Amino acid sequence: MSRKGGAIYRNPALLLGLALLAIARLAPGQQDATEDRVKAAYLFNFAKLAEWPGSALPDGPSPLVIGVRGGDEEFLGVLRAVVAGKTVGTHVLVVRSVTSAEDMKSCQIVFFRVSEKKNVAAAIEVLTHGVLVVGEDENFLRLGGMVNLVRDHGSVRFEVNPEALDRSQIHFSSKILALAKAGYGPSNTPASTPPVEGTRQVVRSSEPEYPALAERMKLTGTVQVQAVVKPDGTVKEVKILGGHPLLAAALVSAVMQWKYQGASKETEELVKFTFGPR
Repeated sequence: MSRKGGAIYRNPALLLGLALLAIARLAPGQQDATEDRVKAAYLFNFAKLAEWPGSALPDGPSPLVIGVRGGDEEFLGVLRAVVAGKTVGTHVLVVRSVTSAEDMKSCQIVFFRVSEKKNVAAAIEVLTHGVLVVGEDENFLRLGGMVNLVRDHGSVRFEVNPEALDRSQIHFSSKILALAKAGYGPSNTPASTPPVEGTRQVVRSSEPEYPALAERMKLTGTVQVQAVVKPDGTVKEVKILGGHPLLAAALVSAVMQWKYQGASKETEELVKFTFGPR
């Protein structure tokens, strides 16, 4: 397990900081400079909030290295300014420009600038588990990337590839993942990916049916909902947080039939499900 355990996830200030970043708007006329600062701050937050396997970031005074592949000196300067003097637990944050496989393997985070998109797939193949791979190209997740920073209606948001994160053995809490931009649907995958539930354990569940109309339309995407769960574990109602209405309706119908573990009071549980072609 990571040296951070779960304590950071309970820090509301950190969660709020990431949530604010997720909706940070780019000032007209200053998009490039502002976007660099926002992306640098995202990388800093990922460093604080990720949970690495002990073999990738052992306890002790070792540095937590953020490598940048393809970054110009201006961006490297912005990122270094953001993390200057910062630590994560016992680890000092260090920023490096990386090019070789050995350079990247020595990092905990590697950020691929869009200029490196032709080299992404080959570079990711050589990385072992325990390296968080972040990019900024629209096809980055489909090439095996884990987290992607994207422009969305004047904001910088992030999207995730849950399967790649699982393989890396790097974990984020479900609360952090719930902040991700909906809409990533891997190509050439099974009809769906497993749901991400909230804090209460699900004791009985069923996957949503992929609507026939959505299949004919080749409609894909991620839906996020919030289930209001009674103390006895039954679902009282389900609220749609994001996703295509047709896919959302299918997920709502399924989650209404779920049964959660009992609790002393009513709770709200997040569920995220990705629909894809059969």
